[in-house]
Amino acid sequence: MVTAADATAVDVADETVDKLLDEGTRPGDVLVVTTGEQHPWAQHELSFGEDAYWRQLAEGEDVFCVHTTALPSVGRRAVVVLAVNGGTDSEAAEALPAALTKAGRSLIVCGDPQRLRQLL
Repeated sequence: MVTAADATAVDVADETVDKLLDEGTRPGDVLVVTTGEQHPWAQHELSFGEDAYWRQLAEGEDVFCVHTTALPSVGRRAVVVLAVNGGTDSEAAEALPAALTKAGRSLIVCGDPQRLRQLL
């Protein structure tokens, strides 16, 4: 758990990913999931079309960012970083176990601990 407000959760998640990569985690082993607005990287990549975006997931060479609603389309990765950056309480509550099922080694949640405790 890494403390972050909804407005800062994506930035905190990005910092967390940077630390993981600095510690030797392979980029293709990391999945970033958002509960509110789509991650800026995903927004950018989706501007080139769905096919190009999903092809990057299939290639598995880089950190991949996805909205929680698309998690059923994503396989497991060693590390999942969940940025609770908005969404309804029910969406955030559903994102926690969904993200956990995608995490092979660890799940790191970036969000408001008080809100998350209430959701669990």
